[in-house]
Amino acid sequence: MAKYAAAVDQGTTSTRFMVFDREGKVVALEQEEHEQIYPRPGWVEHDPMEIWQRTQEVIQGALGKGNIDPRDIAGVGVTNQRETTVVWDRRTGRPVYNAIVWQDTRTDVICNELARDGGQDRFRPKVGLPLATYFSGPKIKWILDNVSGVRAAAERGDALFGNIDTWVIWWLTGGPDGGVHVTDVSNASRTMLMNLQTLDWDDEILGIMGVPRAMLPEIRPSSQVYGTAGGDLDGVPVAGDLGDQQAALFGQTCFDVGEAKNTYGTGCFMLLNTGTTPVQSRHGLLTTLAYKIGQEKAVYALEGSIAITGALVQWLRDNLGLIERSAQVEDLARTVEDNGGIYFVPAFSGLFAPYWKSDARGVIVGLTRYVNRGHVARAALEATAYQTREVLDAMNKDSGVELSSLRVDGGMVHNELLMQFQADILGVPVIRPTVAETTSLGAAYAAGLATGLWSNLGDLRANWAKDKEWEPKMAPEERERLYRGWLKAVTRTFDWVED
Repeated sequence: MAKYAAAVDQGTTSTRFMVFDREGKVVALEQEEHEQIYPRPGWVEHDPMEIWQRTQEVIQGALGKGNIDPRDIAGVGVTNQRETTVVWDRRTGRPVYNAIVWQDTRTDVICNELARDGGQDRFRPKVGLPLATYFSGPKIKWILDNVSGVRAAAERGDALFGNIDTWVIWWLTGGPDGGVHVTDVSNASRTMLMNLQTLDWDDEILGIMGVPRAMLPEIRPSSQVYGTAGGDLDGVPVAGDLGDQQAALFGQTCFDVGEAKNTYGTGCFMLLNTGTTPVQSRHGLLTTLAYKIGQEKAVYALEGSIAITGALVQWLRDNLGLIERSAQVEDLARTVEDNGGIYFVPAFSGLFAPYWKSDARGVIVGLTRYVNRGHVARAALEATAYQTREVLDAMNKDSGVELSSLRVDGGMVHNELLMQFQADILGVPVIRPTVAETTSLGAAYAAGLATGLWSNLGDLRANWAKDKEWEPKMAPEERERLYRGWLKAVTRTFDWVED
């Protein structure tokens, strides 16, 4: 009898494979980074074939490390960097172009053209999203318009589109030799092409964007058997699919209306469960699908998406050389008592929630001769907490629910300085679970539910446990003074790009 569930977690900077037992504890893990490609300012790409190669390597590595027989795995789920767009040849499996990453801003012109008729919220009533470079639909259009021969192939059904979940599942289940071309509702809701009510591709928007339906994957529930894996996972059902942030919500067992989580990764993403009815945001948030379990009703969420958080620490490491390893940023930030009067607004790809300004660019404000490396490191960490506060404020306004605590996960939650400052600037407790990598856990849960390793959501909730809690210590007047400074700094990023 199977005793494990597994997950391929394909993220923006790395791919990992994790195996969990029935209690939700990690049994085996392997992780590898992949190349970040920057052809021009504002352009961000990945090599899809490298991603598939890394996927195979981490599966093999984790199974070997844990001495795990694939026959003991009930099912494997996939979770992924959302919105990152791949178009490939159905017959050969070769991409027609590099994957265009969610951070990429090249579709700004396309989005502005689409917004001329109906504004930035032209499609929001149907899809819950503003017109922004973030989402997949305009990226597909860019590839169709700019790569020779692809549009004709797409209309024939020979060129296939997928977010990274679709790409990985297609290869896991055979690739050119019978690979299953599917996505789930959570990933489909990030394309700007799926109708929130029908949970199907919207023909009107497809026509406006010029995207042939023949190239799109079939939209399925998040927890369902899609096919069977080959290779090192030969015979294991592929049975879960969730965008990374929805997977983290699921892994945090935020199954009740009003429960929320924040994931600290390359970007930062807060999701609030709003139940089986979509809630349209009036304050710059996204209406998105949270998950759909088999034949049960779909569950929706409000989301606040922040483009640059952990990526800012990588930038300090790779572009400035302030640190050698990302983990060293906390020690550097602790060499000073505060931010020295500076704020660092990392609008490298424009501003996401709640502003949605693609013409913004990053700034450091308040610089004096007093400021040193430590202050820059501290301001970089504080930027994550301030951006989270902005999203939480918007969420409170949209939902009418004041959050009493925030569940957190992702790589940055091991940074004690950041977590304490996060609690201070929010004024609510911040809670880290025992398994901080809840993105992988959520995908494994979805697969295990579909294959009978777990019977229901109650089984999953019983696995959740608190590892650490940070209580706010900052005086309310100091909290608001610092936050006012941040809001002032953000305005300095606006309207930087003129063309």
